Amino acid sequence: MSLLEHLRSASRANGVDTPPEAPPPTPPVVVAPPPIPVAPPADVPRMPRPAQRSEALIELKTRVHEELIHSLDPEQLVGDLGIASPARRAVEQAAEEAIALADPNVGRQDRLRLASEIADEVLGYGPIEPLLRDPTITEVMVNAWDRVYFERNGIIYRSETTFRDDTHVLNIIDKILRPVSRRLDDSSPMVDARLPDGSRVNAVIPPLAVHGPSLTIRKFSRELLASDDLVRLGTLGRTTLDFLGACVRSRANILVSGGTGTGKTTLLNLLSSYIPHSERIVTIEDPAELQVKHDDWVSLETRPPNIEGKGQVEQRDLVKNALRMRPDRIIVGECRGGEAFDMLQAMNTGHDGSLSTVHANSPRDAISRIENMVLMAVELPITVIREQIASGINLLVHLSRMQDGSRRVTHVTEIVGMQGGVISMHDIFEFQGRGVDAHGQVLGHLTPTGLRPHFLDRLGQYGEQVPVEWFLPLAPDAARGA
Repeated sequence: MSLLEHLRSASRANGVDTPPEAPPPTPPVVVAPPPIPVAPPADVPRMPRPAQRSEALIELKTRVHEELIHSLDPEQLVGDLGIASPARRAVEQAAEEAIALADPNVGRQDRLRLASEIADEVLGYGPIEPLLRDPTITEVMVNAWDRVYFERNGIIYRSETTFRDDTHVLNIIDKILRPVSRRLDDSSPMVDARLPDGSRVNAVIPPLAVHGPSLTIRKFSRELLASDDLVRLGTLGRTTLDFLGACVRSRANILVSGGTGTGKTTLLNLLSSYIPHSERIVTIEDPAELQVKHDDWVSLETRPPNIEGKGQVEQRDLVKNALRMRPDRIIVGECRGGEAFDMLQAMNTGHDGSLSTVHANSPRDAISRIENMVLMAVELPITVIREQIASGINLLVHLSRMQDGSRRVTHVTEIVGMQGGVISMHDIFEFQGRGVDAHGQVLGHLTPTGLRPHFLDRLGQYGEQVPVEWFLPLAPDAARGA
């Protein structure tokens, strides 16, 4: 039975009408060697590396894959293409039959494995598809065709999965970019995009990528981490989380800072959940990845220039446009340039309760970065810029990734004004580390510094009951979780 017949049979079983004729066959694509099992975590003994796949099996897989591509009916490959979907079962069954017909000597285990790998090529992203399916993996990094890495629980491991060559990596990148109308060529050798599930994608090609095409995928979390999850993981404590929730509801302007992969977007998603449902939210991102659970929400995304170098829409353009959309809250996924100035203008002209993130190594460094980004947009005296920051941003939440891979909120810092031409700020909560345990896990928790926020009265005006005991250094935070 051909692949087309398998797909039509699967469609009829699911009550889907099958078109009478298949469209013209699509051209074959380069086929990767079969992926090798993912390397286990460092604390698990590594299994012996599988024997090198024979050239005969590689050639067989290539030939069968090309045959299936020629008989492919794209109209049937829509909807659910998951690991247990009828379409995938049809592709695997057709591939298995074709392999058995082409070489009856192939054993059943090899036949099933090759059929699964061919299905990954047809329906997914080839060798990295098993990594993308693994819910414990948060990031997939292709440094070169034969060097694939992944992140699990904050630790990076090298995978035994490989591509066939640079051309196959480029084919997978093209497969990712085609649906989102992004391009990657000599005139535009870097690109940001996202997968249909929201995962963030970055790709770089030679000559910028010296060792061959590079692909990085920050996986989209299908289940948003709730407040209890972050408390359980030790990212922050219950007291701190309740305080931040009260600040969001009271329309405080909050900036989330931290390094790459520290959990800024995760925390921003959580903070947005505290926004009352009666308010209108406009988010601005490059690319879009926030998951705001809100009815009255408009998501705006930047656009790169077209092949003629025209039509680009930057975050700054979107921030300006958002001000005309009657927003109650503006959320900028990440400030990277001149949009920081427009964001500060919004915060200082009645759009309280705005949220954003910035890459920084510390709370003070985050303020310096905002100053530099404003200077990228306008030429203003540094004192004027600092006055805008001091009056616009109320609270800064800083995250760090510890040596054990865990993400922790290390500072909750209030900006209290200007003093001698310098922005004055003090920590309300600060992470107190106590070393590491026998397993290398970082010990410590977020504790109050004893300083009360200057805007406690503001919280009270919005009906937020914030006990003063939350900020006392001797408060029972070890039990409740600061």
